[in-house]
Amino acid sequence: MNKEELIAKLKTIIAPYIQDEKAFKNLSEDTDFVKDLKINSANLVDIILDIEDEFNIRLENEDMEKMLDVKSAMSIVTSKLAD
Repeated sequence: MNKEELIAKLKTIIAPYIQDEKAFKNLSEDTDFVKDLKINSANLVDIILDIEDEFNIRLENEDMEKMLDVKSAMSIVTSKLAD
């Protein structure tokens, strides 16, 4: 899966939880889930669960703590898929 495909899948997962439509339209690797998209911590947990389901992976607590922006999410998903 290439970078664009991964970002597209993440956008689909994140879409129901965003609070800032403009930031979502400009989503990039540098987009922060909380600061830019205004996603609260409870919804961040929902996103993490959705990512686990979508990619059929298991995320550990330390993975979840690092998953604060799109680049981190992509890195973690890519490494889990490679395992």
